Amino acid sequence: MTSETVIIGGGVIGLAIAIELKLRGTRVTVLCRDFQAAATHAAAGMLAPDAENIPNEAMRSLCWRSRALYPDWTRKLEELTGLNTGYRPCGILAPVFKEAGGAGSREQGAGSREHGQNSSSLDSSPCPPASSPAYWLNREAIHQYQPGLGAEVIGGWWYPEDAQVDNKALAHVLWTAAESVGVELKDGITVEAFLQQQGKVVGVQTNAGMIRAAHYVLASGAWSNELLPLPVRPRKGQMLSVRIPEFAPELPLKRVLFGQDIYIVPRRDRLVIGATSEDVGFIPDNTPEGIQKLLQAAIRLYPQLKHYPIQEFWWGFRPATPDELPILGTSYCQNLTLATGHYRNGILLAPVTAALIADLILEQKSDPLLADFHYSRFQSKPSTSTPMLTHSANFSNGHRSAISPQHSPVETRLIASLPIEDSPLIIAGKTFQSRLMTGTGKYRSIEEMQQSIAASDCQIVTVAVRRVQTKAPGHEGLAEALDWTKIWMLPNTAGCQTAEEAIRVARLGREMAKLLGQEDNNFVKLEVIPDLKYLLPDPIGTLQAAEQLVKEGFAVLPYINADPMLAKRLEEVGCATVMPLASPIGSGQGLKTTANIQIIIENAGVPVVVDAGIGSPSEAAQAMELGADALLINSAIALSPNPAAMARAMNLATVAGRLAYLAGRMPIKDYASPSSPVTGTITS
Repeated sequence: MTSETVIIGGGVIGLAIAIELKLRGTRVTVLCRDFQAAATHAAAGMLAPDAENIPNEAMRSLCWRSRALYPDWTRKLEELTGLNTGYRPCGILAPVFKEAGGAGSREQGAGSREHGQNSSSLDSSPCPPASSPAYWLNREAIHQYQPGLGAEVIGGWWYPEDAQVDNKALAHVLWTAAESVGVELKDGITVEAFLQQQGKVVGVQTNAGMIRAAHYVLASGAWSNELLPLPVRPRKGQMLSVRIPEFAPELPLKRVLFGQDIYIVPRRDRLVIGATSEDVGFIPDNTPEGIQKLLQAAIRLYPQLKHYPIQEFWWGFRPATPDELPILGTSYCQNLTLATGHYRNGILLAPVTAALIADLILEQKSDPLLADFHYSRFQSKPSTSTPMLTHSANFSNGHRSAISPQHSPVETRLIASLPIEDSPLIIAGKTFQSRLMTGTGKYRSIEEMQQSIAASDCQIVTVAVRRVQTKAPGHEGLAEALDWTKIWMLPNTAGCQTAEEAIRVARLGREMAKLLGQEDNNFVKLEVIPDLKYLLPDPIGTLQAAEQLVKEGFAVLPYINADPMLAKRLEEVGCATVMPLASPIGSGQGLKTTANIQIIIENAGVPVVVDAGIGSPSEAAQAMELGADALLINSAIALSPNPAAMARAMNLATVAGRLAYLAGRMPIKDYASPSSPVTGTITS
């Protein structure tokens, strides 16, 4: 299937962009994994940039601009569908509680308040932003304006330009509007991976097959991180509603209350109460603790709702970024646009996001405001404070020249003078001079890791994708710690127990490498390890994952038991290397599988990399003397009392073992053979 533009994500952002693009004359398909699971359905529908007192100037401007678009935008949607969005420019009331210590007597009279003007009565209340009116109501005024507020409320801010929309009604209207204008909507479609070639997306792999387009938009909210290594995490929010009793003569609460860690939004026959903010991943369901906190805060703000019957509980996952700002605009692929990470403000920002993204895609017009929300803000320049490698590998792609690994002047003269020739290490068409690969795990500090990699002269460094994603200890700032213009990243699927997990993590690893500037990096070290005690790889799962990843264009470097039959089968399915273990991971037991590794080397048509278990330089040299093409060593270096010195020793051992292999070993004899001459000796 092909389409002009494919949008991944069927929430409010994805649908708003789809409608805007379609109305401007382009053909659009929306791929939605589960329309009902979108964060849109779990929101409260507040359009509250003033009440939230957004501190970031660019974000505030973006939100104000979008709020100004809302009247015309919702009117257009309602005209397209004949349905009501529930948009109400009702203003929002933000009550302020009496401060601890009895400061309730310090109040401020009603009137507008400009940014920067403070009052002692509001030390606990953030100052409203400039250029948007806000009015302070004292105790008497606020209780008269909204009867029923808690006794602790000593005043509050009135934000007349804030508004609300019925989020569930809006979601239904957007879906209906998209259908009515001819957007192709595909619900129940899970996008599994982007297929990329030479800096462009050439298709998306889904549970329904490959889908191709000229342009792609990622708008999958909290799930964006499953497709690209963007810093977007789910932030769970629990909510509930209470039903307004039938005996109530009229709606007792007529306006949105935006309180401290709580909000109450009145709808026709109910009050919506929200919301918690929990960094718990995709853990579903409501919890007693979460609901209790909401009810306690809501009753404190508006006590009479404690008598209202509970109607419904629900939860959703907001797409949060580290700075709580959205990711908007271009990506590292020229035909992939990002529109995700809207956190609390997805519904508010839908109109402006749709307009800005449509301008960017169709007219190549980038609004200056987009620069503040570009994904590159999460990328720091490589550190230059720690000495790094000064050599580059020759990647055989015309971009880099071949430069040998650094050696001391004595080493350089010695190696150059030797009457021996050796070919470089070639993996998946890329050429490397160093035959030692290292890792980034288990070091006591980032600095030790940097120093050790520099001392090792390695050109390939393996990185655990999952540990970088989750910022596991020792992996914080890893992307910035190494100079990826000089080191080739080998993403690995460490921690994956099934083939399916490994395939998904491999795809993320490829995206991570691209974000760090290695756009042509399709390498993956494949690990499928369900055995948590001995960490032995699963041969069946490894083969299954390798077959799929090879089909997707990966250069697969599989970690395996020293099984000659499996090694040959993996080579036949297209793996770029085989990586048999010397002994269990991190054990330092040395070469326990020598006989099988020799058989693998003898029969292999691809490089053989001995991986895992090597604990000393003598064992590294021994593995190379067997004829291994390269070594991967991590624990023996990282766990040494002096990692940098051990890294250097492993480098020298690898070189020595390779030279010994090329030179050839003397024959082993069953008898002695004197080294001194037996003729021409002096006799008495």
